[in-house]
Amino acid sequence: MTERGHFRAGIGGWTFEPWRGGFYPKGLKQADELAFASRALSAIEINATYHADQKPESFAKWAAATPDDFVFTIKASRFATNRKVLKDAQESVEKFFNQGLEELGPKLGPILWQFMPTKRFDHDDLAGYLDLLPQTLNGLKLRHALEPRHESFADPRFIGLCRDRKIAICCSDNDGYPIIPDITADFVYARLLQGSDHIATCYRPEDLDAWAERFAAYGAGEIPVDLQPVDRTGPPSGPREVFAFLISGGKINAPAGAQALIQRMTV
Repeated sequence: MTERGHFRAGIGGWTFEPWRGGFYPKGLKQADELAFASRALSAIEINATYHADQKPESFAKWAAATPDDFVFTIKASRFATNRKVLKDAQESVEKFFNQGLEELGPKLGPILWQFMPTKRFDHDDLAGYLDLLPQTLNGLKLRHALEPRHESFADPRFIGLCRDRKIAICCSDNDGYPIIPDITADFVYARLLQGSDHIATCYRPEDLDAWAERFAAYGAGEIPVDLQPVDRTGPPSGPREVFAFLISGGKINAPAGAQALIQRMTV
């Protein structure tokens, strides 16, 4: 069997009223929802940090409520990503990292930097921006993932910038965004955005099967055979940790979809 890295699947956030009485058992206290979700799934993407800074005590509380092997990924502040000139974001980037993320300790996973759909690739601007991203935070190693949403990022120069800095490129399943499947870091970050509330597992079983095959390839350090990389130079090798989140589309059934992926990946 091919060796592969750890696989994690989860959802965006944990507070969503339609999950109550469905994913969350009827009568479960709202204060206990994170504890429940973190034992049913293996990762959660915190989206609240995109809109506003959180308090250090909130991160500490979230860490205390979750199992030892659980991981949070963090969506970076919109004030640091939704900018005309990215390399001028130093103050916003520093403010984002000064809100207490280190309180998550070893449960701090990758930071996701999501760009606007209208943001085009500018090599020099992006290079200057990536130089602003710290490698450590109070002794914790930081990992970064970028989610570009404009087709201009399907450029070998973009792949090279990320590969040189060991920054992952988010593989986004959305018809409106480019799929850039290249491996540029020691982990892979994927967001599945095309689920449906009318499907019990968010994605159809056959689509979950297809994504499970892709994640198995990613975990082994291989680009899935049905996805076309932008740049084949510097071929990846060795196992990768894989993070997969069912986000946005089909949110009501996203937890069921994430659980179904976990089941497929543990067979």
